[in-house]
Amino acid sequence: MSGEAGKAAGGLLEIRDLMVVFDGFKAIDGVDLSVGEGELRFLIGPNGAGKTTLIDVITGLTRPASGTVAFAGTPLPGRREHQIVRLGIGRTFQTSVVFEELTVLENLDLAAGFRRPLVSLLRRRRGVGPQVAAALETIGLQDLAEKPAGILSHGQRQWLEIGMLLAQGPRLLLLDEPVAGMSKDERERTGELLTEIARDHTVIVVEHDMEFLRRYASTVTVLHEGRVLVEGDVAAVQADPRVQEVYLGRKKEEAV
Repeated sequence: MSGEAGKAAGGLLEIRDLMVVFDGFKAIDGVDLSVGEGELRFLIGPNGAGKTTLIDVITGLTRPASGTVAFAGTPLPGRREHQIVRLGIGRTFQTSVVFEELTVLENLDLAAGFRRPLVSLLRRRRGVGPQVAAALETIGLQDLAEKPAGILSHGQRQWLEIGMLLAQGPRLLLLDEPVAGMSKDERERTGELLTEIARDHTVIVVEHDMEFLRRYASTVTVLHEGRVLVEGDVAAVQADPRVQEVYLGRKKEEAV
């Protein structure tokens, strides 16, 4: 489905009155969030705003105290992580989790095999499946396909991890600070990659690089103290005095 058509449909991810409490502390305090199919949504906010906790809830790492989280109409709370992956949700973390000893192609093939029986994973594959080939082309690592992932640069490792998600055929990708530690050229390539991916997928990006945000974001949701502070396009969010006070006015190293 194209991005424009998906946006018109809306409601792929629906979160209502979400509450997450840790030892009496409200990490998420009544969050409402709706993300339509085909969106490239950026999620920002200062340290402790609840961004990672929100992603943890969606992917089954954290259970909410109350509220609803639904993906394509299917409730997510109470489901195991692998069940959520099979529904079509993929996630990257701040720290890369590629297998360094395996080649780029083997990493992609292993990721794509999560739907295959264990016995078939133990047998050597012949050829490259279409989903793996498409993911490899999208991330632009064809020339490194037979190289071990351990030799990749930081940016290339992040692209490989995104490719591993794509090889699983997700509808929703959750990317946690994908450009952290990247060079200027790598950030630019990553922005182009996210824009390309969003043509056929829904993408939520947790990010604090404001230059990257201004260049590639369409819709931005700002979290503060576990609540949605403001939501809108980049210009509207930047102009909001509440955002300037709690986020944009802070030193870059204080925000996540």
